[in-house]
Amino acid sequence: MRIEHIAMYVNDLEKAKDFFVKYFGAVPNEGYHNKNTDFRSYFLSFDDGARLEIMTRPEMEDMEKTPARTGLIHIAFSVGSKERVDELTAELKAEGYEVLSGPRTTGDGYYESCVVGIEGNQIEITV
Repeated sequence: MRIEHIAMYVNDLEKAKDFFVKYFGAVPNEGYHNKNTDFRSYFLSFDDGARLEIMTRPEMEDMEKTPARTGLIHIAFSVGSKERVDELTAELKAEGYEVLSGPRTTGDGYYESCVVGIEGNQIEITV
């Protein structure tokens, strides 16, 4: 068994798509638009087969995304090396994204950083 995909609602669909394409090498599909409901989405595919569906629709509730909350808390991307974790974290920081932690080796042995990415969603960058 495997997780087929993860989905997240976003306010700015195109900006979210561009974020994942630019920083994590996502390949978007052509997109979907339901003209009756104005629901729109993209499936983003990553080089290992993982997929993320980003979606938007009118009149969504956009609650505050605090770091310690119930539910899904972050999306983790393995970038292959400590050097790449360092580089990508520095790039995101330089472009104005908040780094919550790291890069560092955690108590359970992961080398990672955690960044507040698109629309306040946490992104973990790991080896």
